[in-house]
Amino acid sequence: MRGLPIKCIGGAPVRKISLLLTLAVCAFAASASAAKTENLNFKPQFVFKDRNGKTVSAPVVEEYQKKKLVYPAAKVDSRLNPKLMRAATIADERAHAHSKSRCWHYVKEALLASGVIEARPKTALAKQAGDELVRDYGFKKLSIRDPFAAPLGSVLVYSARGAAGHVEIRTKNGFVSDFRSKTPSRRPLIGVYAKG
Repeated sequence: MRGLPIKCIGGAPVRKISLLLTLAVCAFAASASAAKTENLNFKPQFVFKDRNGKTVSAPVVEEYQKKKLVYPAAKVDSRLNPKLMRAATIADERAHAHSKSRCWHYVKEALLASGVIEARPKTALAKQAGDELVRDYGFKKLSIRDPFAAPLGSVLVYSARGAAGHVEIRTKNGFVSDFRSKTPSRRPLIGVYAKG
């Protein structure tokens, strides 16, 4: 622009006017772009490299889930022995935050301490609990397939291929064995057992 002649329009040099017009257009374009960006609701991204060295991004979570998952509370079945509810309380009081791989041991102790059974069950594997409770201790297998529908104090027995299985007692707000959980075991349910 140095070699170009400067003409005056209304007393202002043309170079200054064209520079001001250029700046005004750029400012307008920037504000329009910012407005578009706000309307698109871009979520901030967390960028990291995965174990293969590939750059990956994930959206940043800025707030907790507003609607919490609510699991149904156990219902009290008046036809069942009230000592089962006491067994659930005892098991809950003695339980740990995480599994110690001693579920059947803790359930046996709770049933014995509550007076639901008079002698300690002899089976070693958790998946054998239901059969022994029915055979030797007066329990009955209930026609319930949904662990959440199990009545308070009932004993839930699960199978496991090549493993000991799992056993737990239904509490008011979850399930307990040697540890507490809001949700039932993911293993296949053999049955729900209770005593009248």
